[in-house]
Amino acid sequence: MSVQDRIIEIIAAQALLDVSDVTPESTLEELGIDSMGLVECIFAMEEEFDISIPFNANDPSESDFDISSVATITVAVNSLISRQS
Repeated sequence: MSVQDRIIEIIAAQALLDVSDVTPESTLEELGIDSMGLVECIFAMEEEFDISIPFNANDPSESDFDISSVATITVAVNSLISRQS
């Protein structure tokens, strides 16, 4: 399973949606994920991929982690994974 597929599963579970409802173009806002849900997604991705995501829940705009869409989250997670290797 690809990184993107695993991220889609995490986001779908948090949003209580079917994985087919989540596309790379989807934004978390469109999927109904609020700030608390976003934090849960971040924690789940950190655990799933054994990475530390540079995300400030108190001020998301100051984070070095682009959460504008599923695709940008995938790019950011892939980058963090590759830095660990």
